[in-house]
Amino acid sequence: MLLAQQLGKWAEQTALSLLQAQNYVWVTSNYHSRRGEVDLIVKRGQELVFVEVKARTIGNYGQACEMVTWTKQKKIIKTAMRFLQRYPSYQDFYCRFDVICFDFPQKIAKTVQHDFSKFHYDLQWIENAFTLD
Repeated sequence: MLLAQQLGKWAEQTALSLLQAQNYVWVTSNYHSRRGEVDLIVKRGQELVFVEVKARTIGNYGQACEMVTWTKQKKIIKTAMRFLQRYPSYQDFYCRFDVICFDFPQKIAKTVQHDFSKFHYDLQWIENAFTLD
């Protein structure tokens, strides 16, 4: 598996653990529609949260949160709308869009299997990172 795929999978699993520690309940991961993908969907009470997870190492095109562009936000919103159409039991939930980012300030060898939790990283969780507007 490529480093980027390993890192992305680790970031999504770690983000889910972080959310669950805050009493969010997992709904689904990697929800796809023809409009795009949402990495994680979780709920707490009557709140449904669509979460984009990003991870970057040093030198990989800027910080992780900078990668959630306006175009990416629109794709996530359209995918979330499709999710709500497909699962009407969630239509009355308050919906929120969060971004959870992991930035690794050091280079990581591409040829080795890694436990990324052993590396230093900066974590940023942006609640209500963007809205439907």
